[in-house]
Amino acid sequence: MVRAIRGAIQVDANDRDAVISGTTELVSTIMERNDLTPDDVISVLFTATPDLTAEFPALAARKLGFHDVPLICCTEIDVPGALPRVVRLMAHIETDRPRSEMQHVYLRGAVALRQDIAQ
Repeated sequence: MVRAIRGAIQVDANDRDAVISGTTELVSTIMERNDLTPDDVISVLFTATPDLTAEFPALAARKLGFHDVPLICCTEIDVPGALPRVVRLMAHIETDRPRSEMQHVYLRGAVALRQDIAQ
């Protein structure tokens, strides 16, 4: 079956290291909590708030071994009052696990975005 996993993290600053380290933490945590390998991943959509321009979040996934996985980065809609410096992702995966067992991951300040599903 194909499933989707969501996640987000708020990073400390608009600099390359903060974007890469935050995205690495997010992707690694999602992979660990859902017992996944890059071979299980079909594709990943990354978004970043408009205030994050220092680096593409997908670079962190490439460094984690997502060499053959289609990745794309987009800028989110600039909504007044939105939480700043957030990287979000939606990963499409192949798994035999039911949707109810998928663990969505919201880290740091991004926990406030989805307290209903944050693990």
